[in-house]
Amino acid sequence: MRIVLGVTGGIAAYKSALLLRLMTEAGHTVDVVPTPAALGFVGKATWEALSGRPVRTDTFEAVETVNHVRLGREAELVVVAPATADAMARAAAGLAPDLLGNVLLTATCPVLVVPAMHTEMWQNPATVANVATLRSRGITVMDPDSGRLTGQDTGPGRFPEPERIWAEAQRLARPTESPEAGPLAGRTVVVTAGGTREALDPVRYLGNRSSGKQGVALAQAAAAAGATVRFIGGAMSVEPPAGTAVTRVESTQELHDAVMEQCADADALIMAAAVADFRPTEYADAKIKKSEDGSSPVIHLERTPDILAGTVRARAEGRPMPGVIVGFGAETGDAERSVLEHGAAKLARKGCEMLVVNQVGRDLGFGQDVNEVTMLFADGRDPVEAAGSKADVAAAVVDQLAGLLRG
Repeated sequence: MRIVLGVTGGIAAYKSALLLRLMTEAGHTVDVVPTPAALGFVGKATWEALSGRPVRTDTFEAVETVNHVRLGREAELVVVAPATADAMARAAAGLAPDLLGNVLLTATCPVLVVPAMHTEMWQNPATVANVATLRSRGITVMDPDSGRLTGQDTGPGRFPEPERIWAEAQRLARPTESPEAGPLAGRTVVVTAGGTREALDPVRYLGNRSSGKQGVALAQAAAAAGATVRFIGGAMSVEPPAGTAVTRVESTQELHDAVMEQCADADALIMAAAVADFRPTEYADAKIKKSEDGSSPVIHLERTPDILAGTVRARAEGRPMPGVIVGFGAETGDAERSVLEHGAAKLARKGCEMLVVNQVGRDLGFGQDVNEVTMLFADGRDPVEAAGSKADVAAAVVDQLAGLLRG
């Protein structure tokens, strides 16, 4: 696929280098078209090195190829990330003072605009009107995330994570794969994501490093395949997927209750959430204080509900539960068993139809933009491996899920 990645002059331009990497690693040809202001944040040499393509910003460069028209005509997808308030204002007015402006005027393919700016700029009536204008013309404008901005500011306007942008871009780039014709059309899929937190006191909790990125990518992939998605999210560092019914939870018990409720009439469950295995036996109503004698408190733990096995067990008892249940096994391996051996044992123990196994650790799996998994199946079929961005892995998992549902 031929992609034009437009980059405008915002501090978030450095994150677009990560987005470019996702595009090129997926095998696509990417022409980066920065505005002159964008080069003040990330230089031309960086874009050329990462894309392997020449980078131009001016309408009068490469005029012998009619470059200002050719790029837009040949593009199969245009992504502008980040898009500043000024860039969106110019696009809404149809102005083309640079090469990117010309690309936007000549492109007939899907266009994705990813705003990033301070909260006051995003909420300004002029920006609100410009976004509405762009959307009315068929351009997809993502809502920015809410979080830490430049300096000490916090609020809506934060640049979304590159993986989420890439997942949305891929969805737009598949116009022939309409949800109505997708392999999960007519199906309802419940997806859980993020980590659970078990409260010690009003301030502290037991938790894990899960970011929720893989679960969000799975929900997006299932929706792109035509499914009606019900998303249950625990603690996450990313926003829930747009266009899905979202239920937010915190503890394992809350997740358990939500899964049992949402799965009652669903076709499939993807249990991607990182569930806490233990919780404190007692909750302190007030913050646990340091003792004067220097001793440390003793915290007793108990097992939390096994949601994955419990769902399978409820189905066996005749309760209405999904016909296909997919579990995730985040394993580290040890002296006795490898990651896959632990995964195979977990598949047999849980009783689900499919288990997605991946190795995790400080720099593996949790919080990363890429993943590498092996899918194991209860019916004895050969394992399937998938690697790449978490969107790529999600697409592979959903493909196997669709096959199990057909079977």
